Amino acid sequence: MTASVLRTGSRRDDLVLAAFELIARKGMEGLRLREVAQAVGLDHSTLHHYFPTKEDLIGEVVSYATGQLAETLRLDGTPVEQVTRHLRLTGRAVRDRTELFVVLCELNLRANRDPAIRAIIDRSDQNWRGPVEAQLARMSWAPGFDPATIASLIIAAVKGTILDPGTAPDVLDQLERLLVQAQAR
Repeated sequence: MTASVLRTGSRRDDLVLAAFELIARKGMEGLRLREVAQAVGLDHSTLHHYFPTKEDLIGEVVSYATGQLAETLRLDGTPVEQVTRHLRLTGRAVRDRTELFVVLCELNLRANRDPAIRAIIDRSDQNWRGPVEAQLARMSWAPGFDPATIASLIIAAVKGTILDPGTAPDVLDQLERLLVQAQAR
């Protein structure tokens, strides 16, 4: 990564974007704070004024990445419309915005080996799980269906499609249809 002009006007935001881009290109193994700082024209030691630790920067990268998916969790419409919209928009995003999901996949894989990143991912997942579970809890389900478990299924399905982004819209569309059929009539 070469030094670049500030993109947002905020050094902190530019550092997050530089880290995001570096992870997208080189993976978590290639995330070097020196390169992140250089990309926004800072000395490596100055980066620590914005982010005391690498995990602090990674936490902001997760917030940036997941924030781009906030529109999928809009609360307008019926609970069924909310859940189906979430699955549809997420499926399209996985297919069309591969760099976003490359970064999220990298972070999820690293979380399996790094407790600090696991804590960041778990917090992020809870911010996702909460609204999805709330939407599901407002729906009527056939006996034996639990909204908390269905929320886990949705999260697992989305994370799974990250490994094969081209299938995401079809896989999540199929999940949507199964969920609609599983509702109590």
